[in-house]
Amino acid sequence: MDGAIGFVVAHGDTVDRARLSWLRTGALPPAEILANAEIGQAPDGGWPAFWGGDVASVDATCFRLAELDDLGALGRPAARKALDWLASRQRPDGTWEEDASLAGDAPAWAKPGDPEAVLYLTACAGFWLTVAGLDARSAGPRDERVGGAYAGVVHAAAQAVAAQVRPDGTWPSYLAAGWLGAAMLYRREMFYESARIQGVLTDRLPEMSPANVAAMGSALRRVGVKADDWLLVAARRRLAETQRSDGGWPSDDGDAFDVHTTLAAIRAAR
Repeated sequence: MDGAIGFVVAHGDTVDRARLSWLRTGALPPAEILANAEIGQAPDGGWPAFWGGDVASVDATCFRLAELDDLGALGRPAARKALDWLASRQRPDGTWEEDASLAGDAPAWAKPGDPEAVLYLTACAGFWLTVAGLDARSAGPRDERVGGAYAGVVHAAAQAVAAQVRPDGTWPSYLAAGWLGAAMLYRREMFYESARIQGVLTDRLPEMSPANVAAMGSALRRVGVKADDWLLVAARRRLAETQRSDGGWPSDDGDAFDVHTTLAAIRAAR
């Protein structure tokens, strides 16, 4: 852990170091750091992806919410606006899909019209709306339901994900859809459905990249899966085996995201 902290301090920017401080001590960052993390938000509440021009993206908005979560900022107006936008983008069947105008530029995991992308985006958006409710950081009275003010949206998302889980626990989408879906289902006390997915993740753990292990562990811990859970114990062991000598872990998206992966590993192990 000391090595991971040192890597973030040495290679991260001011926002990354503020995220580290929040994860370690709960220290709220200065207002200018929060404003920097929120920059680029579209008027409708989402954030555009770097590949999507000015059109707000479900995938990009979830990524930015992850950063804001690390800053203790999900209760700020920018995050609330983004969460409201995500909720408004849910389709009648409980799923999410990127705007059709992004079809020509979106990567495979966000491609409009692709069922695998739909399941991944549904698990991702449902997870973050669940997390927001878990913290009950709503503008109004505390809402104890799972998902808080978004309880109905989260319920529909969980049902949509659970319906896609096969009898053997596998799912017809990307690996990340599995752990995000498992986390969402766990928080909704759909323990059987979540455990089926977690069993498959356990089997696939030895072949996962360090970035995937870190992201999986982070998501499960975020919804309250206990640190001594069998999957999380195995994930921490895998992270210990793959940590580099400089204290960091490699991202699957290139060196520029190594700090992000290392922060995820810290979240998974805290």
